[in-house]
Order: sequence, then C-alpha cells, then structure tokens
Amino acid sequence: MPKNKLTHVDSSGKAKMVDVSVKPDQIRTAVAEGFISLKPETVEMIRKNLMKKGDVLTVAQIAGIQAAKKTSDIIPLCHPLAITDINVDMEIADKGVKAVSTVKCVGKTGIEMEALAAVSGALLGVYDMCKAVDKTMVIKEVKLVSKKKEDM
Repeated sequence: MPKNKLTHVDSSGKAKMVDVSVKPDQIRTAVAEGFISLKPETVEMIRKNLMKKGDVLTVAQIAGIQAAKKTSDIIPLCHPLAITDINVDMEIADKGVKAVSTVKCVGKTGIEMEALAAVSGALLGVYDMCKAVDKTMVIKEVKLVSKKKEDM
C-alpha cells in the first residue's frame, strides 16, 4: 500500500474503520504533552492547594487517565484498545501547568490517540478546577512527542 494512501476511507471516499486483523500484536507506546497557561495567582493557588474544588493536579491526573480509557468512545474511527499502562504527569511551571502522558498497550494499532486524549483530559481537568478564579486560561501545544512499537 502506498505511504500516502488514506486508510480511513473506502474506495468511494466514505469513512471507515481500518481492518487491523492481520497485523501482529506489538508492544506500543506513545507519549504526548500539552500546556495550560494560567495567571501567576492561579499557579500559586495550585501550588498551595488552595482551590475550593480540591487538589487540582490529582483531579487532572485522574481526568487524563479516564480520558485515555474512553478514547474510542469519542474518536469515531479509533479502535478500542486494551491499555496496559497509563501515566499522566502534571508539572507546575511559572506560567501554568504542563501535562505529559505515556500510554502503553499490546495490540495491532497505535496508542497515540489515547496519549493525546490523556493530555487533553488532564488539561481540561485543570481548566475545570480553576475556571472560577481564572478567566484567562489557554490550553495549547497539545502534541504527540513520540510513538514506538516493539515486536513481542
């Protein structure tokens, strides 16, 4: 199959799920990251755990894990995968919070959408926890950092 051929459309151009049944199971890992910019006062409230809704970083981390697990429910052509590991790290910076996710599975197709969903979910979790005190928040720079597959 040519490298530039779209695999999510049929011969008439209609969307379809890719058939991965003949592909071998492999260990697949993807890393994604993103950032939410916040006012300095909001960052300080997070640092000191003063947000009325609770521990922002822990709630955001759990939101990211949940988002990764639900990826195939929100991305129509995404295969449901048996995730074997999800790690969401939240890091406070001077101007906001950085989220980094690493997601693994054993399967026939990549797990990058789950890694991206984890970061997006985590940053949305920060947004939800802080929206009462910061109207300037911006989620940005959500991107795939790496993906790999290893034969078993």
